Amino acid sequence: MNILSLENVSKNYGIKPLFENATFGIEDRDKIGIIGANGSGKTTLLRVIAGTETPDVGKVVRTQGQTLAYLAQNPPIDDEATVLETIFAASGGVMKIIADYETACHDLAENSADEKILERVFALQHELEISGGWEIETNARIVLDKLGIYDTSAQMKTLSGGQRKRVALAHELIFKPDILILDEPTNHLDADTIEWLEDYLRRYTGALLLVTHDRYFLDRVTNRIFEIDRGAVQAFGGNYAYYLEKKEEQDTNRAVEGHKREQLIKKELAWLRRGAKARTRKSKHRINAAYDLMAQPKERQKSEIDIAIGSQRLGSKIIELCGVSKSYGDRKLIDDFSYLLKRDDRIGIIGANGAGKTTLIEIVTNLIQPDSGAVEIGQTVKIGYYDQESRALNDEQRVIDYIRETAEYVTTIDGSQITAGQMLEKFLFPPAAQYSVIANLSGGERRRLYLLKILMDAPNVLLLDEPTNDLDIPTLIALEEYLDDFPGALIVVSHDRYFLDRTIDSVFKFLDAGKIREYAGDYSAYLETNEREEAERKESEKRKAEASAKVSAEKLSGSAAAKTETAAAKKLTFKEKRELETIEANIPKNETRLAEIAVELNKYATDSYKINELYGEQQKLSEKLENALERWTELAERDV
Repeated sequence: MNILSLENVSKNYGIKPLFENATFGIEDRDKIGIIGANGSGKTTLLRVIAGTETPDVGKVVRTQGQTLAYLAQNPPIDDEATVLETIFAASGGVMKIIADYETACHDLAENSADEKILERVFALQHELEISGGWEIETNARIVLDKLGIYDTSAQMKTLSGGQRKRVALAHELIFKPDILILDEPTNHLDADTIEWLEDYLRRYTGALLLVTHDRYFLDRVTNRIFEIDRGAVQAFGGNYAYYLEKKEEQDTNRAVEGHKREQLIKKELAWLRRGAKARTRKSKHRINAAYDLMAQPKERQKSEIDIAIGSQRLGSKIIELCGVSKSYGDRKLIDDFSYLLKRDDRIGIIGANGAGKTTLIEIVTNLIQPDSGAVEIGQTVKIGYYDQESRALNDEQRVIDYIRETAEYVTTIDGSQITAGQMLEKFLFPPAAQYSVIANLSGGERRRLYLLKILMDAPNVLLLDEPTNDLDIPTLIALEEYLDDFPGALIVVSHDRYFLDRTIDSVFKFLDAGKIREYAGDYSAYLETNEREEAERKESEKRKAEASAKVSAEKLSGSAAAKTETAAAKKLTFKEKRELETIEANIPKNETRLAEIAVELNKYATDSYKINELYGEQQKLSEKLENALERWTELAERDV
C-alpha cells in the first residue's frame, strides 16, 4: 500500500539545485536507502519527506493516519530533560504507562520501603497487563540495553554527542512509527550494536528510509535504493548489491550511446563540410537534423574525487609502545599494552564505545600522556592524525586559505606539483566553493576538506579515527583505493565493517579491564574466529551443565539409598514403582533442557518474542522439576 508520495518535488540550496522534479511513492513495507555524493541533497530530501522542510516546487502527500518519525544527524533535544523523559517524549497511551512504570521502578529502587511507591508499581503493572503493554516494555528494555543506555535518570546535558544520538534513536525505535526516517543512524555506534540494529531494522514492519555510508548495512537492510545524482532522484528496486549491478549496466549503456552519438556527429560534420550537391527538401532536413544533434547538450560527467598525494620516506624504526597503561578514576582503559608497529601494518581497532580506542590513538600522537609506560617514535615518522571531531577546522576561515596553511603546492604520487586550488578541485571543491567559508560546508564536505588537509602533509603513518563518519560512499571508495597503495603504516579506529574489510589485515579488540587482544585477518576473519570461540564456549557450558545434572542425580540417588537402609518405610505399590521410574528418567532430561534454555536465552537476546517464550518455558520447567524432585525423594525413601 502506498503511504507517501512525492510529486514533481524540486529543492534548491541558494543558487545550487539539489534535486529537480523528484516523483516517487513509498510503500508500507519499503526499506529504502538514499545514496549520493556529499552535498547532493540526501539530508534535504529526508527533511522534505519528513515535513521539516518545504520543497520549492511540488508537494509531498502522506496517507491520513500514518505516523512518522525522523531521526536527524543532530537531533534537537531538551538539555534539561532526563534520558527517560526524552525517550518517551510526546508519547501517549501505552508508551505513557511504560514511562510512568519505569519512573516508579526507579523510585522504588531508591526507596524500597515506601508502600505508596510499591502500590504505584503494582497498579502500573496491572495497567500494562490490561493494555497489552508488556511486549512493548520488553522491546523498550532490549533497545535500551543494546544501545548502551543504562542510566535513564541522567540529564541530557550531561551526555556526550554520541550518547545523545543513541537516546534519540531509542525514542524512534521504541515509538515504532509507520514511517521511520533515519539520517546516519550508525554514527556513534560500535560494530556489535550496528549488527544488532541491522537485524532489528530487517525485521521492522513499517516503512524505512535511511541515509548511511555503511555498505554492509545498506546491502542487508534495504530493498530499494534511491540515488541522487546531478539533480535527479533515480529509484532502483533491490539492495545495494543490486544497485551496483544496475548502475554498472547504465554506465556501460551510456558510454555506448555517447560513443554512437559522437560518431554520428563526426559523420554529419563531414557531410556538411563536403556540401550538398542540391538543396532539396531532404537535404535541408538533414542539415537541420545535423545542427539539432550537435546542439544537444552533452551529459555532464560525474565528478569523482582523485586522491593522488605522495608520502615521505619511512625508516626502519617506526613506533613502539612499551607497557602503556591509562586509567580515568577507577576505570582502567589500557593495561600494560606493548606493541612494535611495522612498516606494512594495517591495523583495525575495535571495541565498545568508551573502551579506550581514541585514548590509545591520542597516546600515540602525544595528545594524551599515559599513566605508565612509554611511546617511542622513529625520526623519519610523519604522523597524519585524522580525528573524529575534525578539531583543526576553523569555521570562519575560507576553504582555500585553510589548505594553503599546509602548502601552496602539492606533490602528487607521480612526482608532479600542482597548486592547492588544483588539489581542492581533485577533492570536488570547484573554484567558486574554494572562496566560501568553512561554516557553509555540509558535514560531509567538512570531513572531505579535513581529510585533504591531513593527506597534503604527506604522512607516512596514518591514524584514522572513525574516518567513515559523514563521508559519502564515492569518497570512501577513493580513500580505500588510496590506502591500497599507501607505502606506510595504517591504524584505523572504525565501526564500518566494510571499510575495515577493505583496508586492514589485523584486528586489535579492546576487552574488559583494559586488555587488548590481537586477531589475524580482516574484520570478517575476526567475526569467524569470535563466532567459533563463542560456539565452543556455549558447548563447554552445556557439557558442564549436563555433567552437573548427572552428578546431582547420582548424589540424590545415593542419599536416598542410604536413607532406605535406616528407614522403615512402607513398601511401594506397583503403580508407585512405575511413577518412580518415570520421574528418574525425566529429571536428567528436564535439567538438560534447563541448561539448553540458558544458552538459548543468550542466543536470542534481541528477539523479544522468543525471549518471552523461553522465559515461560523456563518458569514452568523449573516448577515441574522442583515438584518432581520432592516426589522422587518421598518415593525413593520408601523403595527398600
